[in-house]
Amino acid sequence: MPELPEVETVANGMHARVAGERIVRIWTSGKPQTFKTPEAELTQALTGSAIESVRRVGKTIVMTVSGKKQAVEFLIHLGMTGRLLVCDSGQPMAPHTHAILTLADGREVRFVDPRRFGRLSIHKPSEKKPDAPASYTGPGREPLTISADDFVALFRHRKTPIKAALLNQSLLHGVGNIYADESLFRAGIRPRRQAGRLTRDELLRLRKALIEVLRQAIKLGGSSVSDYVDADGVRGFFQLQHKVYMRGGEPCLVCKTPIQRITLAGRGTHFCPNCQH
Repeated sequence: MPELPEVETVANGMHARVAGERIVRIWTSGKPQTFKTPEAELTQALTGSAIESVRRVGKTIVMTVSGKKQAVEFLIHLGMTGRLLVCDSGQPMAPHTHAILTLADGREVRFVDPRRFGRLSIHKPSEKKPDAPASYTGPGREPLTISADDFVALFRHRKTPIKAALLNQSLLHGVGNIYADESLFRAGIRPRRQAGRLTRDELLRLRKALIEVLRQAIKLGGSSVSDYVDADGVRGFFQLQHKVYMRGGEPCLVCKTPIQRITLAGRGTHFCPNCQH
């Protein structure tokens, strides 16, 4: 599943390519699993609107459009295999294409998702909750900007393993399996350690490692270990920098001890038994 760096890369690429363009037509596939908002409502909200910006919130791409009455946000979650691409209109439509936004300049924004775990929806300011944020804020805290004190407070008294806590999107949104494993390795912390028993110094070390790993991955365009490509269909390169993820049985790049692979929180988890304590 694309994680924070991959979603950030796609969102930035989309913003650079389509911000300021007008959506003149919408096509949808009719596959119900893909649409959290009814297709007719989605079409009505987007058709004729101008794209103001595209950004990332957690693992969600947020496209802000100026609607007929008010600005609304088009939320795109890539799921396991989703891709969001900018294409020329004459380019053949790929199998498993579920939505096409035709732009005024003739280009198309296409959402392709073979396994259909991705989700498309419209977010509007809540009329029932006037004090609710007008913009989509996601389920958890932003790992790239969370303060040191707030990061430490997130894990205080939690009895779950720190790896499972990092994957909890209601705590930190955007962190997934790859970057949890890589950050824990760089921080020297074993994934099974109970989150609430980590010292403040260990948690600060983890925060620093997490931010460094995420920023480096964004710089390299994310990790292409499955279907992920950016807005132009180009693969990322951070997988070449992985220290432990998907390296079970291979020698640690620091101490040469074989990397171990276990299952934790239902996910394959990779760590060095010598470098991580």
